[in-house]
Amino acid sequence: MSETIRFILNGSPVTLDTEADRTLLWVLRTDLELTGAKYGCGAGLCGSCTVVVDGAAVRSCLTSLGGVEGKDVTTIEGLAQSGELHPLQEAFRKLGGFQCGYCTPGMIMNAYALLLKGPSPGRDAIVQGMESNLCRCSAYTRIVEAIETAAAELGGSHE
Repeated sequence: MSETIRFILNGSPVTLDTEADRTLLWVLRTDLELTGAKYGCGAGLCGSCTVVVDGAAVRSCLTSLGGVEGKDVTTIEGLAQSGELHPLQEAFRKLGGFQCGYCTPGMIMNAYALLLKGPSPGRDAIVQGMESNLCRCSAYTRIVEAIETAAAELGGSHE
């Protein structure tokens, strides 16, 4: 049964008439044509589908659309502003924090939420904060370096 679901997506209000139990991942990808969040495992284990909801990293494959009613959702598409990559995106690009790129949107969104929690995490905090996101190409060292670089550049401001 359809319901009206309202939330903020990448800074803009969204209203959808659909089933509240649909997963956020599939609504983002099919209804809203935002394909940055990827389907990886479908069980919330790999992190490829990570988005940020009210400042926290969530697995969109496990999050129902009804679960974001009235909340603020940010996807990888919402990080770049005025045609400029977010410092995390730029650091991943410059430092090669990816190989195939499949996990990259989820990695960046998890890192974004991590930096929202604390502006200057140390290497151990970054490693611990990112351990639930998997990279099959094993670019972990470059991923951590990219997050450290972005954190230093942002200096506590993560907008």
